[in-house]
Amino acid sequence: MDMKMEFYRKLPTPKEIKEQFPLTDAIIKARDERDAVIENIFTGKDDRLMLIIGPCSADNETALLDYVTRLRKVADKVEDKIFIIPRVYTNKPRTTGLGYKGMLHSPNPEDHEDMLKGIIAIRDMHTKVVAETGFTSAEEMLYPENHRYLSDLLAYIAIGARSVENQQHRIVASGAGLPAGMKNPTAGDLTVMMNSITAAQNSHTCLYRGWEAKTQGNPLAHAILRGYVDKYGRSHPNYHYEDLLDVAALYEKHSDLVNPAVIVDCNHNNSGKQFIEQIRIAKEVVASRNHNTDIKKLVKGLMIESYIEDGNQKIGEGVYGKSITDPCLGWEKTERLIYELADIWK
Repeated sequence: MDMKMEFYRKLPTPKEIKEQFPLTDAIIKARDERDAVIENIFTGKDDRLMLIIGPCSADNETALLDYVTRLRKVADKVEDKIFIIPRVYTNKPRTTGLGYKGMLHSPNPEDHEDMLKGIIAIRDMHTKVVAETGFTSAEEMLYPENHRYLSDLLAYIAIGARSVENQQHRIVASGAGLPAGMKNPTAGDLTVMMNSITAAQNSHTCLYRGWEAKTQGNPLAHAILRGYVDKYGRSHPNYHYEDLLDVAALYEKHSDLVNPAVIVDCNHNNSGKQFIEQIRIAKEVVASRNHNTDIKKLVKGLMIESYIEDGNQKIGEGVYGKSITDPCLGWEKTERLIYELADIWK
């Protein structure tokens, strides 16, 4: 029996989209300069805090550009202590596969899905972020085959908790050419995360977008701790002092891995999706790092979900700058937290 799937439109290739929407020399220069800094942070040559911060989902271009413009002003004031990478997440994993899947699918969350419009919209928005603020951004690599539509614009990719065991995600991360954070899976097994890092740091031959391809291996693949859910559906954190020491010990056992590094995701199951808890969690992680030299070498940064307004809303409610997916920390609290983190980061 043939596949029960309708192939109704062939989309442009990433090469065609990049040729149609090319980058300026100024954007390429900004990207290359930021890539060098990020590599230095992961290799220990730069000891600033890497702060990956922004909305759970970038669902509205106007509000997103407003947010990153505000973030740019704060970033300039703390640049001696903190290096900021905005979250511009345009494709969203859904636990059941249902619901809003991000701007890639629906440039207008209240309209029908249109992935051609989505591909163009997300490339345009990422380009505007760099052009208007100098920031290159972070994305989740939800669909490995779509990564190349944005690969020349991004600073960082995360492999989500539901994707981290997937072979294709691991292999494409090994050829991504930029830092790839491998999240612990939803059930919390850290060996799965470490196996993903090992896979991503090594070279592979693979099938990718119709080609037999060979990846170079990604020395900047690393761990993201995001908490987990037990068999009863209860959230548990894994950002505490002892958890960080456990990951340091796991890296010790994996002597083949280079550039040991951890980013702590302060939301998701680490906060039990209580967005306000991100403030306390971020400060605790920095305190743990300041107290222990092994943790200090390991922890490179934090991931925080933040937008203009506190909390979240349903699609169609129309509150400007308020998340339509997971609840986020509002701007006033975000700005204050960034200054406080700069004060305590040593």
